[in-house]
Amino acid sequence: MEYVYAALTLNESGAEINEENITAVLEAAGVDVEESRVKALVAALEDVDIDEAVETAAAAPAPAAGGDSGAVETADEEEEAEEAEEADEAEEADDEDEDEEASGEGLGNLFG
Repeated sequence: MEYVYAALTLNESGAEINEENITAVLEAAGVDVEESRVKALVAALEDVDIDEAVETAAAAPAPAAGGDSGAVETADEEEEAEEAEEADEAEEADDEDEDEEASGEGLGNLFG
């Protein structure tokens, strides 16, 4: 998401959206920059009128929760979804461990 924000910041300031400028904004923000993601973003935005896209997005109603808006996810959104899913899986594993502890399994080892 930082990459998109960098592009929006450059657009708002009137600066050219190119690899060098996006990298500079991200580095200034303390982001560990992945060159491939910068290149992909610049290529994806090559023929996009960002101001028009922002206006269109602002005017569109928000999709219902859990609904399929039919929109194609960007690489950032896909990565964030994967990270969230991994976090959920890790949390579920922790919950299972806690459930086993709460059910008394392993207590026999404490009292011999």
